Amino acid sequence: MRRTYIYLPLALATVTLAAGCKRKTAEAADTAQQLVVGTENITIARHGSVTNGPSISGSLDAELNATVRAQIAGSIISTDADVGQTVRKGQLLGRIDASGLQDAYLSAKSAVSSAEATAAVAQRNLQRSQTLLQAGAIAQRDLETAQTQASSAQAALEDAKSRLATAQKNFDNTRITAPFDGIVSQKIVSPGDVVQPGGALFTIVDPSTMRLVAAVPSDQLSMLRVGTDVVFNVTGYLDQEFHGKVTRVSPSVDPTTRQVQIIVSIPNTSHTLITGLYADGRISSRTQEGIVVPLSAVDTRMQRPAVVEIKGGKVTRVDVTLGMRDPTTETVQITTGVAVGDTLLVAAAQGITPGTPVRVQSPPSDQSPQTNTTPNSGR
Repeated sequence: MRRTYIYLPLALATVTLAAGCKRKTAEAADTAQQLVVGTENITIARHGSVTNGPSISGSLDAELNATVRAQIAGSIISTDADVGQTVRKGQLLGRIDASGLQDAYLSAKSAVSSAEATAAVAQRNLQRSQTLLQAGAIAQRDLETAQTQASSAQAALEDAKSRLATAQKNFDNTRITAPFDGIVSQKIVSPGDVVQPGGALFTIVDPSTMRLVAAVPSDQLSMLRVGTDVVFNVTGYLDQEFHGKVTRVSPSVDPTTRQVQIIVSIPNTSHTLITGLYADGRISSRTQEGIVVPLSAVDTRMQRPAVVEIKGGKVTRVDVTLGMRDPTTETVQITTGVAVGDTLLVAAAQGITPGTPVRVQSPPSDQSPQTNTTPNSGR
């Protein structure tokens, strides 16, 4: 009996050790059978929004801009504004030589004074003739003569005033002024240049509101509404989004391109945007929120779309119902079959056979783990 009590614990220990070794061997075998996928082959279902609408592109331009042109011929004697300078409405931009025009203005002004005096004398003579005719002191023809002289004097006065107005306008046009508050974007002339009527002198823009003229295919006309939001990316500001609104939609379709022209207005109070920049955007016709995944996570080769999910450490194929797609961000809304936080395989990893044990390779220790690469073992 003494031997039995001595060897029984040893036997139990031997059995326990053998069972533990067997479990470790099985776990090692399971681990050896697991496929390892990198974080670049997975995505995490998230809650977000998808937007659908026509894409547009083009160059930005200031909604209010003007080219200031010469109204008279002459030599530029000074320029008082330069490119990039902020100007106010009526502010002096430059001057054209006014020496000859000033003389014409003074002469026209003197002619008006003379015509006013002549007209006043003729009017008094007319009044006197009317009084004398009533008294029987003159004949009717004398009154008619006085009336003709008064009318001629008044006509001469009007002509003189018209000439003075023209001379005044020409003289005023020697001062080149800003048509509205804005910024000088082009200075085309310099002192000494001789200009002719219609010649371009300066370009003034108001950058507080930019606009984009774009075209949309006519088959997407139902998505166009005045006031619809537009989201832009602009050259030079790739990491920043800009927002605008559709302000006008052409009432006709281009017969050649079958496209409809639209105008989008973009607030720019900070003057961040400048004319000529290339903008690439999209009209946000419809927006929906829900569970969003990349298009690459959805397998549409079968009759029903499906996703390949890691659940309980194994690959599972799950049929899903798709909602709205966002072709710009290449994402799609999933209405049934997937929950927020589920780990889905993308690209070539979708070819792994369902039921296969898989393990997601952890990111290197010197990198912060990404929130979209942490697998969810199950719901």
